[in-house]
Amino acid sequence: MIKRIVKMTFREEEVDKFISEVFDHSKQKIRAFPGCRHMELLRDIRQPNVLFTLSYWEDETALNNYRHSALFAETWVKTRALFSDKPQAWSLEILDTP
Repeated sequence: MIKRIVKMTFREEEVDKFISEVFDHSKQKIRAFPGCRHMELLRDIRQPNVLFTLSYWEDETALNNYRHSALFAETWVKTRALFSDKPQAWSLEILDTP
């Protein structure tokens, strides 16, 4: 399994728009995408305009299938337009769990 973390820094005035007009409309589709086992939205407690998605994918192929899908393209173009800084992303493999 792969865990994917994406850090997104939004213009302060665009955070609510992202949540209500982009995330809320796409979250169930992303969660239902083949190979997605989990996806959640998180907010930095000190910088409310910095949000993260944390998602779990069966494998790198499943993640890449999503990243090359029409759903991703549609969602990402709307999301990217609201950024104030370049996004960062990490794909991580699990080495140990409790």
